[in-house]
Amino acid sequence: MRENYTYTTSRGNVISITTYGRENISNNSCIIISHGFKGFKDWGFFPYTAEYLSNLGYFVITFNFSHNGIGKKEFEFTELEKFAENTLSLEMEELTEIIEAYKNNFFGEVNNPKIGLLGHSRGGAITILTASDRKDISAVVTWASVSNFDRYSERQKIEWKEKGYFTVMNMRTKQEMRLNVSLLNDIEKNKDEKLNITKAVANLDAPLLIAHGKEDLAVKFEEAKELYEHSDKSITELFPIENIGHTFGCVHPFEGPTEKFDSLLIKTGQFFKSKM
Repeated sequence: MRENYTYTTSRGNVISITTYGRENISNNSCIIISHGFKGFKDWGFFPYTAEYLSNLGYFVITFNFSHNGIGKKEFEFTELEKFAENTLSLEMEELTEIIEAYKNNFFGEVNNPKIGLLGHSRGGAITILTASDRKDISAVVTWASVSNFDRYSERQKIEWKEKGYFTVMNMRTKQEMRLNVSLLNDIEKNKDEKLNITKAVANLDAPLLIAHGKEDLAVKFEEAKELYEHSDKSITELFPIENIGHTFGCVHPFEGPTEKFDSLLIKTGQFFKSKM
């Protein structure tokens, strides 16, 4: 069963949520899925993934970060001013609030819950950072995760600070999307501690599956290897996928899974089942 919710955060931001497998909530096993940069909960493979995991017996939560740019039209970036104001620290805060909302029975009564986190691209990094600060996460899976947030040249940073914003192109929608200097300030202020992804993965207590396409042009496979190198090898598995890119052959609107994506889903489901 698929259900929609809105959740208002402690900052007063509204988060759009879709859950799958309402009938599974009493099983006390939940998976929370975080999208990446220029992503959203209804993009491409996310609903298919959530359905797949709910069919394995999990209560699955998908959500839009409040400043991801998606407004009332669930497939369109209509809130570009919010998108510009987004920060990584805000996304960590919001994932934490979703976890706490689940534990505090916002979606229905749970007891002694087991919680798994799944994140794609930047959402994978937010997932690692959030999980590393907690003791109540049973398992973590990342798909095509970045290993660092400081991805801009010095020249780009200078221009960013001078203008007050940096512009990125959404190749799918052909929209120019601004990032305010608040994002750069967040990265520079917190890159050594709060937003240090490799440090977080080293401190992670939960079992971790790092899945990554070896032909990923958006986030190079080397970043998966970097995460693995810093991880606790006794509880971490690196899952490279040959001849596939950042979205594992899937597109939006979703046209069905690829063979490689199905193999990723099976691996992900098996990993959660073995750890939760």
